[in-house]
Amino acid sequence: MPVWTDQLGRSVSAPDNPKRIVSLVPSQTEFLADLGLDNEVVGLTRFCVHPDDWRFRKTRVGGTKDFKVDRIRALAPDLIIANKEENEEVLIKQLAEEFPVWISDVRDLESAFSMMLELGGLLGRKEESISITSSISESFEQLRKNHMNKSRRRVLYLIWKNPYMTVGGDTFISALLEEAGFHNVFRDKARYPEVDWKEVRELGVDRVFLSSEPYPFQEKDILEIKAILPKAEIQLVNGELFSWYGSRLLKSAEYFAGL
Repeated sequence: MPVWTDQLGRSVSAPDNPKRIVSLVPSQTEFLADLGLDNEVVGLTRFCVHPDDWRFRKTRVGGTKDFKVDRIRALAPDLIIANKEENEEVLIKQLAEEFPVWISDVRDLESAFSMMLELGGLLGRKEESISITSSISESFEQLRKNHMNKSRRRVLYLIWKNPYMTVGGDTFISALLEEAGFHNVFRDKARYPEVDWKEVRELGVDRVFLSSEPYPFQEKDILEIKAILPKAEIQLVNGELFSWYGSRLLKSAEYFAGL
């Protein structure tokens, strides 16, 4: 059986062209669909909402962090696709004792490309993965040209409320903010820090992006933030286009240009 290396540097023994795949990562589930693997994907999480019809035709194995090992075991997968950040480490280790588990670790656009190309090779969809990543790369190259000589607006990107939380510089969202021509005011922090509004005022913020996920910010939240930062422009944004690191990136650059 071929041995593949995942993005954590782990050796994964998996068959060529796996026929029974379980995906535990929503953005990668959509990528598998765009590779044409409808027949091969047998299980996914309840958060795997693209493509929409898969939620009703595939076995849902639970959430990304609380998936049911027994339900996955019953599917007899020959490959499980997971992610370092999105999935629960203890449960992934348990699955890896019984099944091939390929784990991604995506922090920026380049590692997203690597993930897609490596999975494309493993899944027998090399040409399709090259086509998708090339299209994404071209769209972001044009985006960079568009904002090359423009000043970067200082952005606070909120992902959670009660408490308010934002994104640090070592996250995929922050990397995409920079790609889009913005300056993440919390780029010097790690992971997902809680917001200190006094610090935010000292940093200076031009715009506040309220993400649609994981916390579903709504119009009413704009007024609350406006009371705290009256001079900032506050806007609801599509969180999938900032945080999904699969083929949804095909839509991201155009969306960012519109911001």
